[in-house]
Amino acid sequence: MTSDINREFIDHTSALRAAEEGVAKLAAGRNDRWYPKFHIASDGGWINDPNGLCYYKGRWHVYYQLHPYGTQWGPMHWGHVSSDDMITWRREPIAFAPSLEEEKNGVFSGSAVIGDDGKPRFYYTGHRWANGVDGSGGEWQVQMLAEPTDDTLNVFEKKGMVVDCPREKVHWHFRDPKVWKTNGVWYMTFGVSSAEQRGQMWLYTSDDMVEWTFRTVLFEHPDPDVFMLECPDFFPVRDKDGNEKWVIGFSAMGSKPSGFMNRNVNNAGYMIGTWEPGGEFRPETEFRPWDCGHNFYAPQSFNTTPGDTADNVDGRQIMYGWLSPFVDPVPMQEDGWCGHLTLPREVFLGEDGDVHTVPAAEIKGLREDTRDFDALTVASGSEFTVADDAEALEIEMTIDLKHTTAERAGIRVHATEDGSYTYVAYDDQIGGVVVDRQANRYGDRGYRVAPLDPAELAADELRLRVFVDRGSVEVYVNDGHQAMSSYSYAAEGPRAVRLAAESGDLAVAALTTHTLRSIGLE
Repeated sequence: MTSDINREFIDHTSALRAAEEGVAKLAAGRNDRWYPKFHIASDGGWINDPNGLCYYKGRWHVYYQLHPYGTQWGPMHWGHVSSDDMITWRREPIAFAPSLEEEKNGVFSGSAVIGDDGKPRFYYTGHRWANGVDGSGGEWQVQMLAEPTDDTLNVFEKKGMVVDCPREKVHWHFRDPKVWKTNGVWYMTFGVSSAEQRGQMWLYTSDDMVEWTFRTVLFEHPDPDVFMLECPDFFPVRDKDGNEKWVIGFSAMGSKPSGFMNRNVNNAGYMIGTWEPGGEFRPETEFRPWDCGHNFYAPQSFNTTPGDTADNVDGRQIMYGWLSPFVDPVPMQEDGWCGHLTLPREVFLGEDGDVHTVPAAEIKGLREDTRDFDALTVASGSEFTVADDAEALEIEMTIDLKHTTAERAGIRVHATEDGSYTYVAYDDQIGGVVVDRQANRYGDRGYRVAPLDPAELAADELRLRVFVDRGSVEVYVNDGHQAMSSYSYAAEGPRAVRLAAESGDLAVAALTTHTLRSIGLE
């Protein structure tokens, strides 16, 4: 690392102060009509990818990409929130702002890891426009290191670049480091667009977490249309027989829509396979989406095993994703803020051998008032009101497939007097769960489908867990075998929740609702 790499073009403390003022200015005029009650969002400004996820000294830390001067994407900073219980969160100071030459146009995404000395390291991508102005002339991206100076993880010393970009081998994109340790060796992977514009993940190793050496291409996407694998993830899991598998995750740029697959602008997903340390990943499954909704991208996961061995170690793999407003119109950009993260999700292999994602167990701590309904039937063409007005609600519903005759049936949320709503439904003709926004008044519409596999379609019941926030809906299907995350911009007036059935009856075997309290960031 040279002095030139570490040269500041602006004092970091001054850059952070200016960013805080930018967020405060936007927050002062914020409209809360869709601002989340129980999802992480910035006070003001644009946010995207979750970053630097970790558990340290008794606190959960979530960082995120932040543009503090507007509600559209711009020069990236790192926002920060923390919690001692993953239920109630507090805002922390903005952690990173561009201040070094190698990150002049953005402190891009990265991850945190606890070193052998029990102290965290934060790896991220420094970003510059090649022409100094915009992306028309290409990008220069390198991997950077920062270390916190105290246990609050609020103040950092930037160590500068640790992995330079071999620009003759890369077509612009070279970012989003993920670091872990296996068999005594530190590994780093990140997303790359090769010189041939193929989406790849590269693998580096290190003995001291500072000097890194290229080893191999960990993975290349088989689809030649995919030119970049953003926000990569890589971690081990165990199958029901105790065998180790590896899950590789990435956000594929360039994939084309095909049936129910790849319907979003870019698509985040995973493959399950095997990996021998230092070698290539060998997939055993096809690419599968992490989430089948309209607005899910750039997830990052971390293992809850902390560096402080005095803490309780539970070893879960916890993931956050970004609800990504890629498609115009994006009406919340008018409200002083834009974008929020998903609920924290536990990632594991189910009995079916596939990845499941379910809300972290701590989320049950948000529940306040609970209401249980008896088994009921909703006649064809009719509705049943579950709640007259719901801003923050969790719905647990089991549909009796054996006695449901409807072609499509489910639950309409954000149902307002003007006829607007978002429909979470089982569609018997499609054979899947649908999030349908065609009746929305605001924002992009359309629908998304989480297809059910043959065993699920042959079962007697369908289990749904639906989280309704002020401007979004998250759906977990059959204990997290599928998940769906979509914005749902409620129209004015009370926001009812209603069961509905079309062309046949809906039989509900069980229905419970929970009013959810705020996580404390409003």
